Amino acid sequence: MLKKIYVVRHCEAVGQSPDAQLTDKGFNQAFELCEFFSNIKIDQIIASPYKRAIESIQPLAKRLGLDVEIDRRLTERILSTNNLSDWFEKLRNTFEDIELKYEGGESSREAMNRIVEVVEEIFSRNNDHTVVVTHGNLMSLLFMFYNKDFGFDNWERLSNPDVFLLSKEGNQVTFKRIWD
Repeated sequence: MLKKIYVVRHCEAVGQSPDAQLTDKGFNQAFELCEFFSNIKIDQIIASPYKRAIESIQPLAKRLGLDVEIDRRLTERILSTNNLSDWFEKLRNTFEDIELKYEGGESSREAMNRIVEVVEEIFSRNNDHTVVVTHGNLMSLLFMFYNKDFGFDNWERLSNPDVFLLSKEGNQVTFKRIWD
């Protein structure tokens, strides 16, 4: 049986903190997401506990009469607890060496394991159509798990929001970008 997970990167937000809310443009994007999913069957919605993730999918949840299930494993990956002036280069390095870890942060492998665990649990459930709302770095690591060629350059090309369809048929997992 074909199982589908729609992996959504949150809409535009005012910052990176867990309580950063959507910008005005981000709220408009959330309604665009709602329209985008209007003709797609959805059984469940799971989101990062970050405010921007929840606000991004709230219009769809309301329209469908579904609760947004919160999963802490979908929070954005922490690169470091230090303020890194060269964070962009350090992030690039973690895509090349997935074991690399900076002070107070988690390695790409650790973050990857978190989101893969969520996805594998979803694939094992009875629901066939799930929306997962998360963050750019974490979703990139998910796709890297299923395709080693997905890397830093792909992360750079993600948009806010962004939507990918992750499908599993038998033991075969594939993904493709479906947001324009």
